[in-house]
Amino acid sequence: MADLSLILFTVLVLLVGVERVAELVVARRNARWSFAHGGVESGRGHYPVMVVLHTGLLVGALVEVWVRRPDFVPLLGWTMLVLALAAQALRWWCIATLGRQWNTRVIVVPGLDLVRRGPYRRLPHPNYVAVVVEGFALPLVHSAWVTALVFTVANAVLLTVRIRTENRALTGVADDR
Repeated sequence: MADLSLILFTVLVLLVGVERVAELVVARRNARWSFAHGGVESGRGHYPVMVVLHTGLLVGALVEVWVRRPDFVPLLGWTMLVLALAAQALRWWCIATLGRQWNTRVIVVPGLDLVRRGPYRRLPHPNYVAVVVEGFALPLVHSAWVTALVFTVANAVLLTVRIRTENRALTGVADDR
């Protein structure tokens, strides 16, 4: 049963990896559109760190469960799976709501109104809620608590820079961090 849970967890993480590739395809298409419409990018300095961190989440979770071989704890695992899936749903709701304005990079097209519908009615940065939830929930599906902890702490640091950069870009203040 333990090997089956490791295999199923691996499939889950690989599916999240495929989802990430789909995000990058959407982001690249939206970036081309944004730049064609005068978009200005901010935060190029932290973007590579974000890519490494998010890749590290997936790789770290897999390495931890295959090396440390923690037990699958049903109550924790199923609860975290529901949270991880909810995070994915929230992320794609954000993507659908922002349409061409959504990106993994911070690109602002001058003259476009700030989106205040969908999840943005209640939260200024709902996509980052999805990132935070997924960052601890996905590894904890199979008790990879080291990965969950390391990602959560590193992501908290990164998000302070990212949100500040995004807020400044949306208000028209240049910030290349």
